[in-house]
Amino acid sequence: MAGRGWRLGAVAVVTVLAAFCASGSERPEVIRTASDLGPLPADRYDYTPQDYQRSHRASALLIRQCMADRGHPDFPLDPRYPGDPVVATAVGTDYGALDLDAARRWGYGWDSAKHPVPRPTGRRMTNAEYADWPSCNARANRRLLHGIDLKRDWLYASRRAIEVDKEVKRDPGLRAAWALWSRCVAEQGFPRYPDPVAAYTDHAWQRDSSGNTRHTRRERATAVADVLCKRRHRTAQSWHAVRAWKQSADIRRHRDRYSAGLRALRTYRAHIAEVLRKPG
Repeated sequence: MAGRGWRLGAVAVVTVLAAFCASGSERPEVIRTASDLGPLPADRYDYTPQDYQRSHRASALLIRQCMADRGHPDFPLDPRYPGDPVVATAVGTDYGALDLDAARRWGYGWDSAKHPVPRPTGRRMTNAEYADWPSCNARANRRLLHGIDLKRDWLYASRRAIEVDKEVKRDPGLRAAWALWSRCVAEQGFPRYPDPVAAYTDHAWQRDSSGNTRHTRRERATAVADVLCKRRHRTAQSWHAVRAWKQSADIRRHRDRYSAGLRALRTYRAHIAEVLRKPG
């Protein structure tokens, strides 16, 4: 049974990957970022970086209005807290390292001068302002999420992604693709990682609170081998194809729930647009 399952999974990967390549001839042959692989079926149902930026701006405007109502007329749009909190950044990756030039220079990290940790640009809140800020923040959230069933519909695609990714990781074809990549990396003298994410998140890279690494020689050499093996075996393409296949199947099984989640997201975007249209 195990052998049959592997063959079925491998056939599915090859079939989906072939369709993926045929439909995406405009995509670059060399993959440097996850976006080079193209969109996934669940993307249209999910919260985007643009949504985050717009919601942050709308929330800031609503909070400033609320704070003015509470006697703080000059409250900044992007304030600092009264004390400086410890900043810790979670580092996530869909496919691990992909860019060969970046791997050579920065390993599994990045150029901190070009990608600094975001910091608030406004002045520090006073203690009196900070006492009123939580209730104004909650009020802003209620305004932007008005009419949305938070337990059932809000960010449904994001919640399903956790279960779908578990299915992706169990896929026999993908596990075979990871095994090829792992053997390739090990043959160059590096650890036999079970998958590319394990290489990317190895504690040996000693990430700091911003998520960046130390860029050691060993780290950079490992990252280069990682990327070259991905290119040799088209690991990211296979991985992306399995994700697309699993997401499409999940959307078909739960179409009503995904549709409700999309309506909730559109309602949220409409609330944001209404706030941003108003002056101030």
